[in-house]
Amino acid sequence: MYDVKITVIRKADYRDLQALYENPIEHACSVREGQAWVAHGGEKPEGLCDSAWESIRWFVQELAAGRGNFYDGWMQNPHSAMISCNDGFRPVSFLLERV
Repeated sequence: MYDVKITVIRKADYRDLQALYENPIEHACSVREGQAWVAHGGEKPEGLCDSAWESIRWFVQELAAGRGNFYDGWMQNPHSAMISCNDGFRPVSFLLERV
């Protein structure tokens, strides 16, 4: 199994959509751009949001198992993926890289 580095590349914040559709919440996403974790053996790193993990888990586990080249050459580096979490109000883009 390989380790997989998970890096926050971009964090969006759609306040207009939040105002229209979201119930107020106290603890929104607290990740910051540049923040990184390492997944050992395809396991969720400590401190990574559960919701984000559910969005990226399959890709992390595939990279950890030595697979990659998702969607026939989608990424310049076939041992990586750019995946966003499923929060439509404040999506976060994660770069996943086999290390």
